[in-house]
Amino acid sequence: MPTAPDHGDLLLTECRLVNPDPSGHGYQIVDDAVIAIAGSSIVYAGPRQALPSAIAGRAGKRLALDHRLVTPGLIDCHTHLVFAGDRAAEFEQRLSGASYAEIARAGGGILATVTATRAASVSALTESGLQRARSLLGDGVSTIEIKSGYGLDLDSERRMLQAARGIGQELGIHVSTTLLGLHALPAEYRERRADYLDAVINVWLPTLHAEGLIDAVDAFCEHIAFTVEETRRWFTAAARLGIAVKLHADQLSNGAAAALVAEFGGRSADHLEYTDAAGVAAMAAAGTVAVLLPGAFYCLRQSQLPPIAALRRHGVAMAVATDLNPGTSPLCSLRLAMNQACTLFRLTPAEAFAGVTCHAAQALGLGKRKGRIERGYDADLAVWNLHHPAELSYWMGAPGPQHLFASGQQRY
Repeated sequence: MPTAPDHGDLLLTECRLVNPDPSGHGYQIVDDAVIAIAGSSIVYAGPRQALPSAIAGRAGKRLALDHRLVTPGLIDCHTHLVFAGDRAAEFEQRLSGASYAEIARAGGGILATVTATRAASVSALTESGLQRARSLLGDGVSTIEIKSGYGLDLDSERRMLQAARGIGQELGIHVSTTLLGLHALPAEYRERRADYLDAVINVWLPTLHAEGLIDAVDAFCEHIAFTVEETRRWFTAAARLGIAVKLHADQLSNGAAAALVAEFGGRSADHLEYTDAAGVAAMAAAGTVAVLLPGAFYCLRQSQLPPIAALRRHGVAMAVATDLNPGTSPLCSLRLAMNQACTLFRLTPAEAFAGVTCHAAQALGLGKRKGRIERGYDADLAVWNLHHPAELSYWMGAPGPQHLFASGQQRY
C-alpha cells in the first residue's frame, strides 16, 4: 500500500460516511464526517470534531457535500464486459424454451461470441467495452474485474486483456484482469481436447503472464465445459507462477468445484447454485469468497438458489457482481444486481452493500486497499443524494451518485 503524505489535497466536509460492516449485519455510519485525501489515498476519515488541525489547515481544496451519503466506490468483481457482437437471438431462444446447454451444444452460447470477438481489433474491443464500463461508472463503480475467455486462441485472448487494461487507463479506474482460458472448447479443437489444454497451460499462461496482462486465472468447471481434473491442472500451473485463482463453480450442477478452488486457496468461487455443504465448509476454511451472480440466475430463469443460509452459517464472505456478459447476464448495473441479490437470493441490503464493497475487494485480492473508507485506503468514493444506504439496493433505475472519485481523482 502506498504511503500517503500527512496532509490532504482535498477535504470532503459535511458528509455522512458509510462503511460496510463485514458481518453484513448493518452499516458503520459517521454523521457530520470529514474525509481527507492526499494524492490517491485517504489520510483521514471520521468525525469532524476529531479532524487533526494539521490536515484541516493544509487542505488544498474543500468540497462541502450538504450531508450526503459517501460510500466506498462500488466494486464489480465478476464481469466479461470485453467482447464483440451480441446474443439477443439466444435471448429469444431461451424464452421459447431452449436451455443454456441446448444452445451451447448447437454451436451457440460462448462459441458464438468467440467468432465475433476473434474478428475484432483491440481498438474495437476497447471501444465497445468502454460503453459498458461507462454504464457501470454511472452506477457508482470505481473498480471492475474483466475476464477474457471469448477469444480462445492466444492472439485473441491477448487482445481482450489489452482492451481491458486500456479501459482502465481511459477511465482512470482500477481494472483487474483475469485469464479465463478454460471457458469453452473452440471448434478447431473439438477432436483435440488434450492439445487445447496443453496450449492454454504451456503457452498462453506463461506468455500472457510475462506480458503483464494477468492478475488471476479462472475456469468454467461444469459438465458442459471443463472437468475438475482439467481445472486442477490449470490451477496447478497458475500456482507455480504465483497467479491467483478463481472459479465459475457449481452453476449448473454440483461438481465439487467450490471445494476445488478452496483447495488452492482461491480468491473466489462464483455462481454456486449447486454447491453442497462440503463445498461451503471448504470455502470457509480457505477464506474463499462466494461471488453471487443474480443476473445470470434471473436471465436463465433458474430455480436452484445458492446456499445462502449455509454461507451465512459458516461465515463465508458473500460478494455480489453483475456477471456482465452477452449471453446469460447482459446486465450493466451493479445496483440492479444488488436489488436482485436481495429480492431473489434474500440477502439483506446491508449484506448486498458489503457484497459490492469490502467483500468484492477481498474477491479481487484488494481487501487492504479498496472497499472501505479508512486511512491508508485508496480514495475511491461515491457521493449519493440518498437518505439511507439501504436505498442502494431498494431503488431500480434511479440516478447514480452525484460524484465519483477513483484514486483521489474526481471522475464526475
